Amino acid sequence: MLFWVLGLLILCGFLWTRKGKLKIADITDKYIFITGCDSGFGNLAARTFDKKGFHVIAACLTESGSTALKAETSERLRTVLLDVTDPENVKRTAQWVKNQVGEKGLWGLINNAGVPGVLAPTDWLTLEDYREPIEVNLFGLISVTLNMLPLVKKAQGRVINVSSVGGRLAIVGGGYTPSKYAVEGFNDSLRRDMKAFGVHVSCIEPGLFKTNLADPVQATEKKLAIWKQLSPDIKQQYGEGYIEKSLDKLKGNKSYANTDLSPVVECMDHALTSVFPKTHYAAGKDAKIFWIPLSHMPAVLQDFLLLKQKAELANPKAV
Repeated sequence: MLFWVLGLLILCGFLWTRKGKLKIADITDKYIFITGCDSGFGNLAARTFDKKGFHVIAACLTESGSTALKAETSERLRTVLLDVTDPENVKRTAQWVKNQVGEKGLWGLINNAGVPGVLAPTDWLTLEDYREPIEVNLFGLISVTLNMLPLVKKAQGRVINVSSVGGRLAIVGGGYTPSKYAVEGFNDSLRRDMKAFGVHVSCIEPGLFKTNLADPVQATEKKLAIWKQLSPDIKQQYGEGYIEKSLDKLKGNKSYANTDLSPVVECMDHALTSVFPKTHYAAGKDAKIFWIPLSHMPAVLQDFLLLKQKAELANPKAV
């Protein structure tokens, strides 16, 4: 009996692995639209999918980003300047994309554009500090999706939303984590709503990667600027050396950051080309081994491990 059970498990494992490797027949007639292509994941994705033969439409925030990308890709790739927080810009871009794709529709929409915002303790921040990452990472993503969705439905294509392990665990204070938690919720509701239309919706949750988004210099500069505006009471509670101690903690964790961006693009590739795309993809060893498993653990364990990564306050009882 045990032998048959073991054999059945092995067969199921083989079929499950085989199922994940089945690919769509042709990609050379398919259009995909990617946001945030100036650098990082979006830039690598645009270059990778252009080489594979997709008709890539890459949205860049800056003219310099667009020019640099076009210099590295084929004549097939098209770029467009897009600020995802500008509703009129998004509408005009959607109409332009509609003219480009014609009756084929849009096979893939990859919502990749994002900003970290200010990453600092919650009691340092104002409502305005939360606004930018939520406007870009959440409302910008929703705006692009709603405007492009008719084209994706026409092609019975794919929507891929780039979230973060920060959408599973509140690793740091600021607007980034709330924006990514909300992206996860939007992704889940969209996936269920689109199922009847034959549209697959996937969410990618990258771990810590060395990109412009995670530039420690910029993050520190923003934190220092906020520190100068804090009240004397808060400065006394945290202590003058708090930022330096935080940086020391960060340096100890830098070795865990992924330098190779390709795992994220590989997840995008599977979500675009697999006959059976996954609903969620964890990208990066740290995401698979630590962050995602930790997100399923009891809150007391999460708090214990995450608080060990924070710098100690000088005098938290000072009021």
